[in-house]
Amino acid sequence: MVKYLLKKSYNRKDLKEKEFKDLWNAHGVFTTMWIYGKPQKILFFKEHITNLIKSTKTYKIYDKKLKANIFKVINFNLNKQKKYNHLLRIAVTKNLISISLRDKLKIKKNLELKLVNYNRVNPEHKNLKYKFILKNLSKVDNTKTDIALCSKGKILETGTSNIIFIKNNKYFSPINRFYKGVNLKFFDKQFKIKKMNIHIDSLSKYEEILLIGSGKGVSTVRSIKEKNWKRKNFKAYENFMKKYKAKIIKQKILSNYL
Repeated sequence: MVKYLLKKSYNRKDLKEKEFKDLWNAHGVFTTMWIYGKPQKILFFKEHITNLIKSTKTYKIYDKKLKANIFKVINFNLNKQKKYNHLLRIAVTKNLISISLRDKLKIKKNLELKLVNYNRVNPEHKNLKYKFILKNLSKVDNTKTDIALCSKGKILETGTSNIIFIKNNKYFSPINRFYKGVNLKFFDKQFKIKKMNIHIDSLSKYEEILLIGSGKGVSTVRSIKEKNWKRKNFKAYENFMKKYKAKIIKQKILSNYL
């Protein structure tokens, strides 16, 4: 069971608090960020906000005050004296800004992927059409299991993360029809990641599979039972973790942005 530290919604016109709405399946967009430490840091905060604002323009729900109002909502709700290790979610529709803070789960190294035939609506954007995914994730222990979203025989992403495949010390990720998160973009600059279609029937060729995202961080997949796939080693996981830990330390504190 996910534990929430807070859940609030605000009217965009005047920032008056409203009855909380998670906004799932509404016309809008969201981003989920990892907030940690004291003083607080949010990993890739600038990149998350840039992506969120860009998406609001695509969905025609942008106004010039939006970024400043998002910063105000964050400031309203953070305790400067608290040491965090949470996931901060900001969701935006035409009329509302919704904010929530929930515990960041500790992901186990025996992580399993379950294949699900589903491609998100308008998947290049982090839109709020997530009820199918949330329904499937609610059936499993999210510290041990994630769902791999597949379409036309290809793996695209998971219910929570981007996905990296490793073969012969080379890194691969899907080409399109998924959301390229800020964590993936960071690693794309650190390593040479080739874009190619990842066919379900070719899984046996890969030695490792990594999940990359705000909630999962860098996580290593142990198995995919439907295809009798099992992890061969931890080499890529160790390489990615070195870069990830260095970025966590170097991230600027949140007050530098707000």
